[in-house]
Amino acid sequence: MSIEVNNESGVTVDEAQLVTLSRFIFERLYIHPQAELSILLVDEPAMEKLHIELMDEPGATDVLSVPMDELTPGTPDKPTPQGMLGDIAICPQVAEVQARNAGHPTQDEMLLLTTHGILHLLGFDHAEAEEKEEMFGLQRELLSEFLGKDAPMETMQ
Repeated sequence: MSIEVNNESGVTVDEAQLVTLSRFIFERLYIHPQAELSILLVDEPAMEKLHIELMDEPGATDVLSVPMDELTPGTPDKPTPQGMLGDIAICPQVAEVQARNAGHPTQDEMLLLTTHGILHLLGFDHAEAEEKEEMFGLQRELLSEFLGKDAPMETMQ
């Protein structure tokens, strides 16, 4: 399992915990042990640039996901094939504001955004009410199990 974290944000983040969480999610969703994931932590100007390039929307956002091999969750009998899951870009500065507004620690918000980003890479979405219920339910379940406590509430931009 190759999980790389590249912190270009200028903010100190517990990168090891992001990797541990990612491995946990890979195991729970039966992602091939040799699947690859890249997590990029960027500042607000870099995130705004990515947001415009990828979504044609102005302003920095919290998390962006760029799937590569269009992998989906596996099963105990049929894990996801080996491949490049994709890239996640997270803006710790935006995460800090969201965490403060939601009343939970910034690192919990970073974990929430990492989980959210991985689920997007696996094909989950929240555009429709039914999709949102499925994605956010799985997100809360995974994060609660990882943290050993209730997951922080989602903050949506």
